[in-house]
Amino acid sequence: MLDGLSLDQLRTFICAADEGSFSAAARRLGRAQSAVSELVRSLEIQLGVTLFDRSGRYPRLTAAGSRLLSTAREVVAKVDSFKSQAIGMAAGLEPELSVAIDVFFPIHIIAEAAKDFRQQFPEVPLRLFVEALGGTVQPILDQRAGFGIVGSLPAMPAGILTEPLAGVTFLVVAAADHPLAAIGGTISRAELAKHVQLVLTDRTELSRGREFGVMSPQTWRLADLFAKHTFLLNGLGWGGMPEHAVRADIAAGRLVELAVEDISAGGLRLPMSAAYRSDAPPGPAGRWLIERLKICSGGQAN
Repeated sequence: MLDGLSLDQLRTFICAADEGSFSAAARRLGRAQSAVSELVRSLEIQLGVTLFDRSGRYPRLTAAGSRLLSTAREVVAKVDSFKSQAIGMAAGLEPELSVAIDVFFPIHIIAEAAKDFRQQFPEVPLRLFVEALGGTVQPILDQRAGFGIVGSLPAMPAGILTEPLAGVTFLVVAAADHPLAAIGGTISRAELAKHVQLVLTDRTELSRGREFGVMSPQTWRLADLFAKHTFLLNGLGWGGMPEHAVRADIAAGRLVELAVEDISAGGLRLPMSAAYRSDAPPGPAGRWLIERLKICSGGQAN
């Protein structure tokens, strides 16, 4: 019975849950409300589980429905990714491959993969955009990049598919002569708030109104990681940096890793993903490079 489940049923179930009513889901899907209700009901019958409580004015997810919703999202996302990869494979070789790269991702991994790419696709020019936050996603949306390596934007716009890469370790640091470096033990957020925090800023509108990792009301904002690194070394503030970018400075005593309240020793792990438009997936060269980056970044993105 369960082998008869359809993607149409799962997509309708997800839409009904997201919209909060069968009528709203019908409007979004461009279908009759009766068709939406019937698809959800047939799914419930096949599963043997009640997904929505219909006793009130609007249907509400049952406990079982809430648990199954996340799985339904995963199934649909995997199928969409499968279809997107197949479309990309069926396309011809790209005349040029453009990639948007999160500034936190280790550039030596990109270089390693690029060496192999040049041997595999000597006739395909490679164009790289190194950006922060929404700057890695905007070129994908605009179709200026075939795919991106993204990590510092927590929510992807609609129509963007992602595949996991290795994460990057993120440390909170300050110059060795900064007042915070002299504090022994764990530093409270209240103490951090007394000092200027150096923060990367988004050059796009994708993260407008949202802050990522900002813990001080005093901020200096920079659009370049190199500039932030230089400002940190000169004691102009404290801030978070990818571990691979400050490893030598910490070893040489120029920067100090800060033990911060609510942040585990050894820093935070920032997930990284390859991202691309579902309606314009990478072609053969882009698909090859994504798979190569998965191999190159395994265990190295520190």
